[in-house]
Amino acid sequence: MILEKAVLNIKPGQSEVFELAFGEAQKIIVAMKGYINHDLLKCVEKSDTYLLLVQWETIEDHEIGFRESQQYQEWKKLLHHFYEPFPIVLHYTSIVATS
Repeated sequence: MILEKAVLNIKPGQSEVFELAFGEAQKIIVAMKGYINHDLLKCVEKSDTYLLLVQWETIEDHEIGFRESQQYQEWKKLLHHFYEPFPIVLHYTSIVATS
């Protein structure tokens, strides 16, 4: 399992519209091959900052299967204009698991 992490800094005053757009965009990601689950968290201290966490079966499912898909073009159209600056996306894998 791979965890994708992106801190999303939204242009001031655009958070409510971003949240609505994300509601539509998440329909795209949940249908992708290798998708496991996701969470979008809103920062308590900075109301225009979000943390997006997406679990994928493999990094290729995200980097190739999703990002090189036609569906990603729609994702970009819905969300990318909200970011300032554009987020850095990193991937993580577990080295210690609890039961």
